[in-house]
Formats: sequence, C-alpha cells, structure tokens
Amino acid sequence: MRVEQITFSRFIAAISIVIFHFGREVSPFNNEGISFIFRKAGVGVGYFFILSGFVMIIAYSKKPGVNAIEYFKNRVARIYPAYFLAICLLFGHLLFKKETVDTTGLIFNLLVIQSWIPSQALSFNYPGWSLAVEFFFYAIFPFLLNFIYSKKEKYRAIAIIIILFWMLCQVSFYFIESPDLHTSDSLQKHNFFYYFPFMHLNEFLVGNLAGLFFIRNYDRLTGRYDLAIAGVVICIILFLRILPMSLNVHNGLLALFFVPFIVLLSSNTGRLTKIFNRKLFVFLGEISYGLYILQIPVFRWMYSLLHFLHIENDILKFYISCIALIFLSALSYKFVETPLRHKIKNVKIFRKV
Repeated sequence: MRVEQITFSRFIAAISIVIFHFGREVSPFNNEGISFIFRKAGVGVGYFFILSGFVMIIAYSKKPGVNAIEYFKNRVARIYPAYFLAICLLFGHLLFKKETVDTTGLIFNLLVIQSWIPSQALSFNYPGWSLAVEFFFYAIFPFLLNFIYSKKEKYRAIAIIIILFWMLCQVSFYFIESPDLHTSDSLQKHNFFYYFPFMHLNEFLVGNLAGLFFIRNYDRLTGRYDLAIAGVVICIILFLRILPMSLNVHNGLLALFFVPFIVLLSSNTGRLTKIFNRKLFVFLGEISYGLYILQIPVFRWMYSLLHFLHIENDILKFYISCIALIFLSALSYKFVETPLRHKIKNVKIFRKV
C-alpha cells in the first residue's frame, strides 16, 4: 500500500530543516511573525522518525513476515547511495578548501554509527546523525513485525505498552533536560540526550502504532479531513509559539500533533489530497531525502562558488543555494538513488552452487 499524499509532507519537513540550518536570518523567515517556526524547525527530524515508523507498517502490512536479508538489502539500497554521495561531495569540498579532514568522523559516518558515539554524533556530515538512528530502527523492525505486531489479538496490549513507553520517555526527558546540557562543558551529555538512537525509539514506535491503527481502521477512517488537517497544523504552530524554552520537543513530544496529522492526511480524500497527489508534489516528496542529506555539501560548494563570483548578499546566497540543492537532489534521485537502488536490490546475497 502506498499513501501518496503523505509523500509531499516529507518535502515540507526537509525544506524547513534546510531553512533552520541556513535561512533563519533570511527574509521572510526572519520575520518576527513566523521566525519562531523556523527557529524550531529542527523538530522536522522527529516528524521523519514518526513517519518512518508509520510508513514501515504500511509497506509491510500485507506481508506475512520479513525476510531479514532481503529487508536489510532493500533498506541499504534506499538510504546509502545518496548518503554516500553526500559524504563524497563534502570530502571533495574539504580537499578543495584544503581544510583538515576529520578522519575518525568520516569513518563513523561511512559506517553510519556516528550517533552511537556521543563525541561523533555531529561529525562530518552532521545531518547524517539521524540516518544512524534510522538504521537502528531498521535493525529492530523485523523483530517487531515478526514477533510482536503479528500477534493481532494482542493489539490493545501493544498499544498500551507503546503509549506508556512514550509517556515515560517524555517525563524522563523533561527531568533530564537542564541548562547545563547546552554548555560546551557537557557536550557528551548533550549529544547523548539529543542524538543517541535509543532516545528516539519512542518516536518510531508511536509511528508504528499509528500505522497499525490506520491499517486496522482504513475503511472506517477514509473521509474528507481538509479542515481537521488545517486545524492540526494551526495547533502545531501555536504550540511552537507558546512553547516554554524549558520544554524539550526534540525526542517525541510533538507526536501529540504529528500522529493525528499523518493519520488524517493518509485517510483524507479531500482537496488537499488531490493537490498533494499531483506528480510535481509527489516528486518533490521523493527527492526530500536528497534535500536533507545533501544540504551541507551543496551549500558549502555553492557558498564557495558564489564567493568566487563575488556574490556576498546573504539572501541571494541562500536562495541560489536552495535552488541548486533542489536541482541536485532531483538529479541524485533520478541518476544515483533510483538506478543504484534497483541494482542493489537485484544483487543475490546467496547463490545456489
């Protein structure tokens, strides 16, 4: 089962994160009326984690089980080509600028394990930390699907356990969060709290639960929810507006809004779904992974090029780089990610003698 209308939401989250990293001080994103959204747009990564859990259930809902070897091969085929391309582009830029290469960080990034070592979580291509978290989710998903979610008669118990785990995590994060987490003297503690894979498990599990709920109630849920979706979006914006600085939203709290948004959008048959299902919007959603993982190397290369061309205006630099990022992400999706994904999927791990 594919839920096409949810695909474009990935693009919105990805481009918001790009603005969070590079465009917060650029018009119109620095406008006092909306700047708070983009100062906190890093929560888009949490949306990716929840959506990942949801989509994984949708993708495997009709299958009796998961063949671990084929499953992991498909996951690597989906993630690694663009991920490796980003590392190569960033490595090339460091050589071009004659900057020191963080060899340790490079190795951990290549192995996609940087988030497991707090001192290396944001090393090299720092958005890649979330891919190390995703690989953790991928590693446990076959077990969850084959041995837990397959027990349909225990759905209620599974739901209660996941919700209680999510609540426990939010309470724990609230008491762990403290001002000293954001000082240079506690970098290890900060990185563990924010980037360690297990700290985000509640988001993936809540996404799984949303997927199970959607699958079980698909026929009953289907309907027109344009106004309800708009209401959830307004709630997210208002929540970010009034959010106390002491309240952490990085580790799943916004599931309160992200889960209803995902389920409503996936169930929607209204005008919004018709718009999001248009080929252009679906395509933008498909290239969103490239937007996210390629942003650092593309912006660095573009800023170097624009500096060489004596273009120093921050607004021009940002928007030209954004256009380049979208263009290169489309090329990556068309000529790198898609063909390599097919080739990797067709590789036979075990051959008959």
